[in-house]
Amino acid sequence: MRQPRYRILFTAALATTTVLAVPAAPAAATPTPGIVVSDGMTQPVFSFADAIEERVWVETPLDTDHDGRLDRVVADISRPRETATAGFKVPVVFEHSPYRKGTWGDVPYPSVLVDELPQTGLTQQLRSQSQAIGIQRAKANLPGSLDDYYVPRGYAVVLGQSIGTADSDGCPTSGDMAETLGTKAIIDWLGGRAKAYNAAGESVTADWTTGAVGMTGVSYNGTLPNQVATTGVENLKTIIPVSAISNWYDYYRANGLVVAPGTFQGEDLDVLAQYTAGRARAEGRCADEIAQLTAEQDRITGDYSDFWRARDYLPGAKKVTASVFVVHGLNDWNVKTENFAGWWDRLAAAGVPRKIWLHQGGHGGPGSAATVTLPSGQAWTYKQTENRWFDYWLWGVQNGIMDEPTAVLQRENRAYTTYANWPDPGARDVALTLTADSATEPGNLITTDARNQRTEQSFVDEGRTISPSTLVAGPDTASANRLVYRSPVLTGDVRLSGRPEMRLRMSIDNRPDANLSVYLVDYGAPGSTARPVVVTRGWMDPQNRTGWSHTVAVQQGVMYDYRWTLEPKDYVFAAGHRIGVVVFSSDQEYTLLPLGGTRLTVQPGSSRLTLPIVGGREALGF
Repeated sequence: MRQPRYRILFTAALATTTVLAVPAAPAAATPTPGIVVSDGMTQPVFSFADAIEERVWVETPLDTDHDGRLDRVVADISRPRETATAGFKVPVVFEHSPYRKGTWGDVPYPSVLVDELPQTGLTQQLRSQSQAIGIQRAKANLPGSLDDYYVPRGYAVVLGQSIGTADSDGCPTSGDMAETLGTKAIIDWLGGRAKAYNAAGESVTADWTTGAVGMTGVSYNGTLPNQVATTGVENLKTIIPVSAISNWYDYYRANGLVVAPGTFQGEDLDVLAQYTAGRARAEGRCADEIAQLTAEQDRITGDYSDFWRARDYLPGAKKVTASVFVVHGLNDWNVKTENFAGWWDRLAAAGVPRKIWLHQGGHGGPGSAATVTLPSGQAWTYKQTENRWFDYWLWGVQNGIMDEPTAVLQRENRAYTTYANWPDPGARDVALTLTADSATEPGNLITTDARNQRTEQSFVDEGRTISPSTLVAGPDTASANRLVYRSPVLTGDVRLSGRPEMRLRMSIDNRPDANLSVYLVDYGAPGSTARPVVVTRGWMDPQNRTGWSHTVAVQQGVMYDYRWTLEPKDYVFAAGHRIGVVVFSSDQEYTLLPLGGTRLTVQPGSSRLTLPIVGGREALGF
């Protein structure tokens, strides 16, 4: 494993208080200050009240607004005063953001109510409409809590403003290489490879830093670390992406289908760019650039294209040289869980040093006070774990964090536990066959083959007017607008860890296309009053049955095999409950909503739900 190398002195005595500094100066000189480490963690020994705060404008290699001048991005800095008075050099905790100031709070969203799905090739019915909807995303505070916490511990904190936003030059490009390079420019300046200027236009250098940089942030602020890490920039030593995107296609699309991030129906990449740019810039000097985003994002077919490929960081995982501490909510339906899981898998394949912390919350972090007890009996909060991670990778503190379990996961009872890895290495795929004895009554999930079963079941899409919660309810009663299949009552707890997969044999009977939605649900026993729990979800465009990048027409009434993964999950179905899968069409919370009436027919016996079960079929118990 790669070890950080800096000029500080190391100690193996982690349980004692230790001062780590640069080599001792001559006796007559003023002593060089150093960090203080106790229990393997830096302590707040530097005065925050005396910290130096400054703003610089870092020159990028870009001209995103095409005005003939290189764009400059703003970086606000807070650092210990000793970096100016005592020759003390410090590493940097860096958060970059497009949300610092001047966002367009009531940016108009397109309507998701359509007469026909646009991917059918018919006239697009989308109509722009202004809605007073603010995009509620993580907005960093300046000076904010990062400098409050880390400057006293011997770090500089840098808060950057993304290209095309706030006080930075240029136009927002939402996730592509230009935005990545605009972020990288600040890291390059901290490493002595780029130019920066103060308010007077004078050239300034970062001679107060060791050059070692760690990035963190939530949501978009956490996505930017993923982006820049794929460049392999040499002085980026570690990143902590929280609720972060690794592939923008998985944020705004799903298997060829236009799918919204949770609670932001109608939002797309161009809407986000307008929001971050602010209205004056979005409708003024950046209007052409944003119009290009609108055209290239393609809400007609939903296909994966070069536009989305430029915003897919998964292939770049092999270039990552920084360590990665992934943090995500298992119930995040804004940045859905495939964004952490796909990134995690690619980092593992690339041999990147890594750690993961998964919690039961939604969009955001677990909270600073969230606490895990390690197998050794030592307990750490999340904030302490973050602190120790930065200490190890940026200051070189040998605190043993890389010897601890790789995965921390919060269970359904809100208790945190540790695992050797994620998904659980003991998970095995178990195929469940969908069966039905009636054309109308709810069906079952079994572990045996039922391909000889000829029963077909149909339903009619009314998702525009019927909510998913209504479609999920009543698993033991028939519904004209969805199909449901249930397992036997479980005799023991069953843990799912990984990606469920749906294989559905289905026809669209009276339209050229349809939305296709599937929910995995935790149901109580028959007659139980237990409220259904949606465990995970998945969506697909039937015209993308041969791949995300290919729209292929569907012939009405013809059976096709559709296969796709649901959002990754780690979940325990309790003994006495049932596993259920609900099949329906338009999803009021995520998909476009065409007029109702589309009829779909399923062949249950030729359809499968595959679940990654810890312990495999034996653990499933039926």
